Amino acid sequence: MHDQVIDATGDAPDAPDASVPSCPARGPSGAPAEAAAPLLRVPLPSVEDLATVAEARAAIDGLDAALAVLLERRAAVAALVQRLKPVGGFAGRDPDRERAIVDAMAEHAPSLGRDRLAKIMSAVIEAGLAAADR
Repeated sequence: MHDQVIDATGDAPDAPDASVPSCPARGPSGAPAEAAAPLLRVPLPSVEDLATVAEARAAIDGLDAALAVLLERRAAVAALVQRLKPVGGFAGRDPDRERAIVDAMAEHAPSLGRDRLAKIMSAVIEAGLAAADR
């Protein structure tokens, strides 16, 4: 059922397809960061292999579980950014940075389109800022 794996570290995944996308962590200089946290390897179900509603929903559940972990980690890192910035919270939002995030994501997920990704990331950023305020 799973034909691809995203390796968030950028290391070679243990998947049949060597062209599997990766999202390498980057340090402050833009260079690959040292792996300091546990690895998250996410199986990507092949849509063509899903034949029933139950199989498709199980695949969505697995993707949602991984997405929840990633969103929680993103919120924690974003909260740190807010503490480090001279002006944090909603007042410290950086539209140029947010555009750069969306542009980079659009390269990884072109089928979603930049406009959809902008809406998704705006919601993610706003939720992260709200979580940092609590």
